[in-house]
Amino acid sequence: MIKLAIFDLDGTLLNTINDLADSCNYILQKNNFPTHPVDSYKYFVGDGMSKVIERALPVDISINPDIVENLRKEFIEYYKIHSMCKTAPYTGVIDMLKTLYSMNIKLAVASNKFIEGTQMLVNQYFSEINFSSVLGQRTEVPIKPNPQIVYDIMNETEIKDKNEILYIGDTGIDMQTSKNAGVKGIGVLWGFRSKKELIENGAEYIIDKPEEIFELIR
Repeated sequence: MIKLAIFDLDGTLLNTINDLADSCNYILQKNNFPTHPVDSYKYFVGDGMSKVIERALPVDISINPDIVENLRKEFIEYYKIHSMCKTAPYTGVIDMLKTLYSMNIKLAVASNKFIEGTQMLVNQYFSEINFSSVLGQRTEVPIKPNPQIVYDIMNETEIKDKNEILYIGDTGIDMQTSKNAGVKGIGVLWGFRSKKELIENGAEYIIDKPEEIFELIR
């Protein structure tokens, strides 16, 4: 019996790609670097803000850690103000979360987005949802696919049996996280990455729509 559902945020619960792209392009342009189309950011995001900046920068610049760190800080400050311009929950996600909660399944968020941004967006778009834990990237805690974030959520929710946990995400990083944590991984196709990537990285199940998760639980 499933007692805990852990969700990735960007590309799984929220379509954040336009605000992420706009914010990063603004910082790049401000610092006289080339910008990128929105679709490129679907492959830049997934494993932390530093990696987004590295991938967005010219190769010869991206190897300079000081430049990357300075631009990361600029990006975060700008994104905090502009993270809700175009962002929205995916169709059916809120109803899915409400139904899961009504089934006495605890809900959690595990994101590689910086923790302040993660919690800010969850509070803004899912204020009516009772999440038991909302974690993002934290100082000195390894990011996904390291499973520590899953273990921390397990401790917070006091659910220790991995057979009672689902992890739901849209990228290969998410599927690797579920494998590393030893919990069932569900890949979603409405997010940023392909079915091929999800399968290659160990997705046990693939769903096209949020409501399909109920078939797996039952």
